[in-house]
Amino acid sequence: MARLVLLDSGPLGLLTAPPRKAASQPCAQWLAQLIGAHCRIVVPEITDYELRRELLRAGKLISVRRLDALERATEYLPITTAAMRRAAEVWAQARQHGQPTAGDDTIDADMILVGQAQTMGVRGPFWPANAAPFQPAIDRLSTPG
Repeated sequence: MARLVLLDSGPLGLLTAPPRKAASQPCAQWLAQLIGAHCRIVVPEITDYELRRELLRAGKLISVRRLDALERATEYLPITTAAMRRAAEVWAQARQHGQPTAGDDTIDADMILVGQAQTMGVRGPFWPANAAPFQPAIDRLSTPG
């Protein structure tokens, strides 16, 4: 079975940045290696939303076109009811264990990403791009309860 790689907004942002940007080159090489190893590359819809809204706000339409092209070349994972329900469970469990991953009044896109990953059968460990502040919660909660 092919290795599954879900792209978070950090690497996806680098992959849609201008190719001449120094930080984007290693990320593009990493993606090429994954593709060469026949990995299954997936762009979750929540990640698309996080990145696309910022690209549109900043007027980076060329990067939006790069994002669209990358999604055509990979697999796109729409948000489902099952993913949102799993995200709600993980969000609640994190708070019950004193490990909130975002403010109570935010949608917490990282937990939606975890929910999407888990509906695809991905089990821990799981690392969104900005996971460091809440890695203990992800480690503990990345298997269905």
